[in-house]
Amino acid sequence: MPTNEPRPSKNQRREEARARAQQLRKEQESKARRNRFLGIGALGAAVIALGVAVVLVVNQSSTAASNATDYATAAYPAASGTPELADVTAPATANSTGGIPVSAEGVGVAADSGVVVDLYFDFMCPWCGVFDRTNAEDIATLLEEPGVTVVYHPISIMDQYSSGTYYSTRVSNAAAVIADEAPEYFPAFVTAMFEESTQPEENSEGLTDAKIGEIAAGVGVPSDVIANFTVTTSVDGTTSRTFAPWIVAATALTPIGDSGYVSTPTIMIDGTRWEGDFTTAGTFKAAVEAANQG
Repeated sequence: MPTNEPRPSKNQRREEARARAQQLRKEQESKARRNRFLGIGALGAAVIALGVAVVLVVNQSSTAASNATDYATAAYPAASGTPELADVTAPATANSTGGIPVSAEGVGVAADSGVVVDLYFDFMCPWCGVFDRTNAEDIATLLEEPGVTVVYHPISIMDQYSSGTYYSTRVSNAAAVIADEAPEYFPAFVTAMFEESTQPEENSEGLTDAKIGEIAAGVGVPSDVIANFTVTTSVDGTTSRTFAPWIVAATALTPIGDSGYVSTPTIMIDGTRWEGDFTTAGTFKAAVEAANQG
């Protein structure tokens, strides 16, 4: 039926879309506090399902059991507790806060001065995907500017939401291997893992190790580096993938929000939590540039 009501302007439609996005974010965050995000005090419990996963796969096919056993060694066993960052093997490019700094000087190198942005993210976190897909191009531009350091903190608070495959730890470990052995591909790999057609939904099994390797190859990571994604090491009788202990130790250093929980993405600009609208391209970039000029 025809109507005489004026059609909303472009600005009105943009504001309505932004309001809907912000409301959705609030609803998701509320749900996350109830059902998803973990407090630091419960960090060790995040991987207690390790033993349960192994027991459950006993009744699966031999192939499934083999995969589950491999996935189990991806995580750092909860029984071993939360290690100190100084006591674990870190990627060569990592800093003392459990992150990988990136600047115009390269991966693993912080700018001499200027603004420092810390990004804490979980590869299964849907809002981390929204953040990266919205701001990846802006981050790439920022990293070409002098005085801007972006410190990537891949963490693993959502392992329990990947059906026993420890997806968050597996991808974070792969990212750490790249940062260690082929750091020039690290930022591209992070962005590739957050592509909308790539990032798995929470409560799914996530991507297989083979698929993670394919994505890494797609951004140029050499095959000999990809082969190390699934390598395990044993320290004091504890077996896990190479950088799983580092990931656990680094996760424990994630700033806790006002709610008393760790949530992702956590964005810090010069040590202050940034609560701006990261769903609108340009907003985050403007905040970082303002801090850099200040």
